[in-house]
Amino acid sequence: MFTCSICGAEESREELVEEVFQIDGKYVLIDRIPATVCNRCGEETFSRETAEKIRLMVHGQAKPKKSISLKVFEFA
Repeated sequence: MFTCSICGAEESREELVEEVFQIDGKYVLIDRIPATVCNRCGEETFSRETAEKIRLMVHGQAKPKKSISLKVFEFA
């Protein structure tokens, strides 16, 4: 049974999401990550298996599908 760790809602949906990670000062985008998403607040939760696969990917056990340019703004 799902309970959101942020808002406490009990309804969710399965989606493929994208997430940006910062690894050794470089940004990495992982696309099409299977996640459970809270219907109320949108918090994304990954299974342990998915989190482990992401960890292995960003630490060099997978080759990127493509590279993109990224604009960076500073809010200060």
